[in-house]
Amino acid sequence: MESRTPDSVAGAEDLIERSAKAFIAAIPQQPEDDGYFGPASITWRLAADLSAPVAGLRGLLMQALHPLAMAGVDQHSGWRRDPAGRLAATSAYLATLTFGDRATADRAAAQVRRIHDHVRGTDPVTGRPYAAGDPALLLWVHVTFVDSGLAAARAFGTPPSNAEADAYIRETRIYAELLGVPRDIIPADQRGLAEYVRSVVPELMNTPAAEEAAGYLLDPPNMDPAVADLWQELRDAVLAVLPDWALDRYGYRPPPPLTAERRDEIRGALGMFDAVLLGEPGVLEARQRITLRQRDVH
Repeated sequence: MESRTPDSVAGAEDLIERSAKAFIAAIPQQPEDDGYFGPASITWRLAADLSAPVAGLRGLLMQALHPLAMAGVDQHSGWRRDPAGRLAATSAYLATLTFGDRATADRAAAQVRRIHDHVRGTDPVTGRPYAAGDPALLLWVHVTFVDSGLAAARAFGTPPSNAEADAYIRETRIYAELLGVPRDIIPADQRGLAEYVRSVVPELMNTPAAEEAAGYLLDPPNMDPAVADLWQELRDAVLAVLPDWALDRYGYRPPPPLTAERRDEIRGALGMFDAVLLGEPGVLEARQRITLRQRDVH
């Protein structure tokens, strides 16, 4: 699939720089408390895992296949003009909710809720109305990120045990609750998560907007050759853990089986990609703030 994103759009280098700045700003210098998760949580561990970039891209690709969710992004954001800015803002929000204190997380979520109040319209593909504050759409966005965090860590990171996976699903329900999703409809374990995803799959489709977004995510334009090589490895990792139904809807061929050798190659590339991020000014210091808080609980 070829991206229709204009060549003038910034490539992965700009995305890395802006994501790094967003991450740094989201990690508190002197938090008032340990936030909604805390240093001992499985949520912190998975957020810091080397597989996190794979999880993020997988989640976005799954989200984009929901026509109503994608229509809201397509019609009410400037992602085409500034896709790197959109992705950096998303990563900053998630980092704030994960590592920030409760008051800061509450303010960030309240701001997103206010934005959602004005995001309404009609999907041009299905003709169905949508509202960004609809709990059903918010739940899909939430579940795709949670499911992707587990899938990526199992394939390329430090795999969580079944008990840890269930704990992660329970812990992260607060992400959805802060945006107005009732707790009783949020999956609380792996079985519930899988059943929910299966229930939504029949609604999913590769709309023109979804295809365009996927083209940018998997093949950003204007990349330096060295970064492009790393991004190709990241792309292969994402396709390796995408569900079969998602591959089918996007029209991607199923990737070859993930051998132990190929898994190690991708893990090595993810380590190099992380080193690129650490090379951005301020990222190492922000990481150290997280590590110090984790050490305090051991």
